[in-house]
Amino acid sequence: MANTLKPLDRQVIVITGATSGIGLATATNAAARGAKVVLVARGADVLDAVAATLAAQGAEVLCMPADVADSAQVAQVATAAITRFGRIDTWVNNAGCTIYGRIEEVSEADSRRLFETNFWGMVNGSLAALPHLRRQGGALINVGSEASEVPIPMQGMYTASKHAVKGFTDTLRVEVEHVDGAPVSVTLIEPTSVDTPLPQHARNYMDREPTLPSPKLDPHQVADAILDAATTPRRDVKVGVIAALDVAVQNALPALGDRIAPLQVPRQQRDEPPAHPSGALYTSGGDGRIYGKAGG
Repeated sequence: MANTLKPLDRQVIVITGATSGIGLATATNAAARGAKVVLVARGADVLDAVAATLAAQGAEVLCMPADVADSAQVAQVATAAITRFGRIDTWVNNAGCTIYGRIEEVSEADSRRLFETNFWGMVNGSLAALPHLRRQGGALINVGSEASEVPIPMQGMYTASKHAVKGFTDTLRVEVEHVDGAPVSVTLIEPTSVDTPLPQHARNYMDREPTLPSPKLDPHQVADAILDAATTPRRDVKVGVIAALDVAVQNALPALGDRIAPLQVPRQQRDEPPAHPSGALYTSGGDGRIYGKAGG
């Protein structure tokens, strides 16, 4: 596929989950490099605060409060972006959440809600973006995880959702790029642990405060990988040496990977009681923070 992707300073970029973590880092980096940004998240107040900060730095910003699990709301995001800026050059499906707990303990309602956000939110964004990206070329970027290919005990439903993200993205890429020959780059981003508020926003069934295992990536490193894929077609990107190593072991020596995976269980717990076990599974969790809890 010929590179139809524009420099960032000529792009309109839609970013879901834009009020914390990787999404906020991506919005900040994109705005700093001259892109027009469309910020999508559930919390209107935090969206407005983030937009005000970016606008004060000279960025052109559109805020769209939306729950990505609702396809009608996501379609409205695309319509509003076209109305305001006339086009969409890159769409980043980043919104996501996790649940800490054994698969057998997690309620069906919680599991379904996680899939509504992590999987169906990505599907909704992809289907809303594609008609616009096909017209003039562009990039569709889905944020998966190392967990798209590696089992993560105590985050089983998150792992399952990220495997689903990979299956959908890989198949969509074949259909769009290779069957249709459309001028759209479809990319899967697979980071290892990232220092974001994801654990603090998680639904938590454990009796300890959750965390992510170290070493953790800086969210801006993942943002840079996303923005690289917005300007240069990439199939998939493992972000962080650990992600590449873990996926390689899982693919080449899956039985060994199964034996290594249990070592992640104690590394996902802080030695303190849960602070907010209900998390942000059903309510807005974006709080304008890129980084996670100090020390965790």
